[in-house]
Amino acid sequence: MHYRSREVERVRTELAHDCDVLVIGGGIVGLSTAYAITRAAPGTRVTVLEKEPGPARHQTGRNSGVIHSGIYYRPGSLKARYAVRGAAEMVKFCAEYGIDHAVTGKLIVATARAELPRLHALVQRGRENGIPVRELGAAQIQEYEPEVRGLAAIHVGTTGVCDYVAVARQLAEASGAEIRYGAEVLVIDRRPELGVAVRTRSGDVIRARVLVNCAGLHCDEVARMTGDDPGMRIIPFRGEYYELAQPEMVRGLVYPVPDPAFPFLGVHLTRGIDGSVHIGPNAVPALAREGYDWGVVRPRELGATLAWPGSWRIARRHWRYGAGELRRSLSKGAFTTAVRRLLPGVTEGDLVPAPAGVRAQAVLPDGTLVDDFLIREGARAVHVLNAPSPAATAALPIGREVGRRALSALADC
Repeated sequence: MHYRSREVERVRTELAHDCDVLVIGGGIVGLSTAYAITRAAPGTRVTVLEKEPGPARHQTGRNSGVIHSGIYYRPGSLKARYAVRGAAEMVKFCAEYGIDHAVTGKLIVATARAELPRLHALVQRGRENGIPVRELGAAQIQEYEPEVRGLAAIHVGTTGVCDYVAVARQLAEASGAEIRYGAEVLVIDRRPELGVAVRTRSGDVIRARVLVNCAGLHCDEVARMTGDDPGMRIIPFRGEYYELAQPEMVRGLVYPVPDPAFPFLGVHLTRGIDGSVHIGPNAVPALAREGYDWGVVRPRELGATLAWPGSWRIARRHWRYGAGELRRSLSKGAFTTAVRRLLPGVTEGDLVPAPAGVRAQAVLPDGTLVDDFLIREGARAVHVLNAPSPAATAALPIGREVGRRALSALADC
């Protein structure tokens, strides 16, 4: 009788929930998490809520499409481990499902003597991360990129490009999860003894045993709606791109030596899977979380950014860097000058405006830009609070890690 009553109670509990795991966010990380959960624990009921009418409408679908090697990242960090592993897995996933991709390799080019020590440090970092690199002199750069000039460079052979929107769609299909588009979350009611209930703008209520927050640009807001303090704030940075009118000027991928003080890689040249060449991005504060141009201003979101103490500390600490980025945003001539450091033959007329992206940058109260992945857990909840580049590259291992935590929370219910 005791066993039967326990079984009856279990069935009643399952019937009270619409799903076992509810994922908020239909970008590549959310969809990879759903995919990982259903692969690791077949029969687990997973629902994904995405506020847009389709997947990958924000960070996933508005980037350079690069499969990063992992050369930039501190050995032992989550970014390094996930990128190196994820790059190989992403190529395999694309090949398995017939998604357009190519392993092209890339150049990281030093154009000033002050950059040479940082370039040599990247060689060492790449080797520590298990990434094959080739050091090049000035003349050897033109073997790969005839139009590019620099003092020295390194060639990273494992970098590539792919169609991340197609990857996201395939993850959604292969996961077997229920995907609800046009489902913007307005209210979250979490009760540790019962589960999580979410109400969407359309009035639908979805009840789950565990919630996974992969809301990207809105992840901190979702965490607070759940009742958890994220301890950080998303500060949106817009990355603006141009397309090269003469794509034959660039054969593959060309990057500058990055500034170690910032988690941004600088203006680079990217030949995409469709053959077009994108140049960018810069990094300027956006006036809305989805502020893809200067005309998009959302006072509530802007006010929240300005009220966060970390925003002002960033501004005081890095105002010179920010002023340069702002100048390149407002002046095509200044942007062109920056590009000419790598590609001297480019002119303003060669640069055609292309769609911008917005990066969800987690910032701590002291103004620290969170550089690594940040995943935190609460009662019946897992929050992905920082998923910077190379999140798309590393989507499969990230999804497994987030999925593992979700399944652990599920087992504890």
